[in-house]
Amino acid sequence: MVSAHHRKWEVATFQGSSDMPLKTHKIALIPNNKQYNWFAQQCGYARFAYNHALSDFRSGLENDEFLSTSKLNERFNVAKKTYAWTKTQDQVVANKSIFMNLSAAIANWVSKRAKFPKFKKRGKKDSFTTNNQFVQVEGKRIKLPKIGWVKMFQALRWTGKIMKVTISRTAHRWFVSITVDTEDTEAVDNSTHPVVGIDVGINTLATCSDGSKYDNPRPLKRYERQLRRAQRRLSKRTKGSKNWIRQKWKVARIHYRIACIRNDAHHKATTAIVNKASAIGIETLKVTNMVKNKKLAKALSDSGLGGFLSKLKTKAETLGIPVTEASQFYASSKTCSTCGYKKKDLTLSERTYHCSQCDLSIDRDVNAAINLRNVAVGHTETKNACGVQVRPHTEARETEAGKAVWKQQVLPI
Repeated sequence: MVSAHHRKWEVATFQGSSDMPLKTHKIALIPNNKQYNWFAQQCGYARFAYNHALSDFRSGLENDEFLSTSKLNERFNVAKKTYAWTKTQDQVVANKSIFMNLSAAIANWVSKRAKFPKFKKRGKKDSFTTNNQFVQVEGKRIKLPKIGWVKMFQALRWTGKIMKVTISRTAHRWFVSITVDTEDTEAVDNSTHPVVGIDVGINTLATCSDGSKYDNPRPLKRYERQLRRAQRRLSKRTKGSKNWIRQKWKVARIHYRIACIRNDAHHKATTAIVNKASAIGIETLKVTNMVKNKKLAKALSDSGLGGFLSKLKTKAETLGIPVTEASQFYASSKTCSTCGYKKKDLTLSERTYHCSQCDLSIDRDVNAAINLRNVAVGHTETKNACGVQVRPHTEARETEAGKAVWKQQVLPI
């Protein structure tokens, strides 16, 4: 019985998806005190509707009844009449919270992509989705239902039909995410640009095969002392008091500043890279495994290498630039970019790569980036069917040193 409802739920949730060119622009808002309080109330109303519907859904499962989204919404519409304060709220916010957020969470649980949905907590990921049909955007301001015009820090960069409008809060700032159905744009001709290999790291955020490097700001390290003092003061406050809430917002603002500095560096670097590349070669990083190293865990988390590569792949996909990922165990740093010789040992302190076969002396990160570029070009097979690293690129085998290494490493296999 439950499995049949599961199948109906999946069809109802994912039916109607399209391949429209949707683009989203997230803009910071400048609300006044009245608008600030209204946003907070709508976040609370969306959370209230979500938790109430989730409670009904759990109760239905206990009674061997799989409630649909429409049924959950009907129950909430009946229950909300017992609370007088709900009459002044935006009812679309509650409907969107149930039909969109809770529906997607249950669908992910049904398809085993996520665990069972949890109740939302106050002050964590506060957001709500409003009715996009009554939203208007003019320059640096937006008109929202029931609250009117709100100032924005910048104008909407996309033109087209507004499909979705979501208001969210991060630390002390309110943001609006506007999803627009844009028209198809002409593809940018990047065929004359070179193929670029990218090696990411801690000291240098990204090193390209052409020798260009992008610095890593390491914002957590810069604000670590200030954050430690703010968190120490928070621990001495009585939880729930006004001083505790005030200090909590101070801690949140420091975290927000750290995140902004990191994201700004990521966006500037990724934009500069995709604008000069026709194809990109990157390495495959298992960040969850890398942070298990206690000596490097904080520095790796501060760098946000996973987020950097994710932004790079998203922007490259938008511009139609192919991104090639080397295999997880491809030794891009230990392999010589000229002859293909692979060093057995290479410590992190060795910042210059010295090849004992062809006497190449090159920056360690640049050498790794060139190897990743060769993977993107197609000169290198990073592993064969047995998972063995093979085939240095063709130009390397044409040199005398490369031929010797080729015979030594590959032919015996």
